[in-house]
Amino acid sequence: MSQETERALKLWVVLSRAHAAVAAHSQADIARSGLTPAEFGILEALHHKGPMLLGEVQKKILVTSGGVTYLVDRLAAKGLVERQRCDRDRRAYYAALTPAGEELIREIFPRHAEAIRTAMAGLTEAEKDQAIALIRTLGHHAADTDTTKG
Repeated sequence: MSQETERALKLWVVLSRAHAAVAAHSQADIARSGLTPAEFGILEALHHKGPMLLGEVQKKILVTSGGVTYLVDRLAAKGLVERQRCDRDRRAYYAALTPAGEELIREIFPRHAEAIRTAMAGLTEAEKDQAIALIRTLGHHAADTDTTKG
C-alpha cells in the first residue's frame, strides 16, 4: 500500500473518530430534550430559516422524502410544527414552527450550542478556522469526485 493511501486511510479513521466523539455530545444534549437528532434538526432549521417546503427540509437535514414526512408528522403530533399549504403549488406544503415549537427551540438551542462549543474546545479559534477550511475543501472534492471510479 502506498504512503498516500495509508495517509488517506489514517485521515478517514481520525475524522470518523472525531465526528463520533463530537456527535456523542450533540446526541446526549438532544436526548435531554426528548427529541431525536432528526427532529431537533428540523426544529433548528425552521428556527433559523423560517418556514420551509418539505423538500427543502429534506435536503437540509439529509433524510429521505418519506423520512421528512414521517418526522414532520411526529413533530406536528407533539404540537411543535404545522404544515402550511403552498399558494404557488397546491401539492406542496411548508413546515413551520408552532408557537410551542418556537418556544422549545429557543429554550434548548443555546444549551445545545454550548454543548457543541465544549466539544470543540480542544482546538484554538485559529485551529477551528483552519479545520473549517480544510474539511470544506475535502468535502467539496469528495462531492465532485465520481464515486463509480476506483
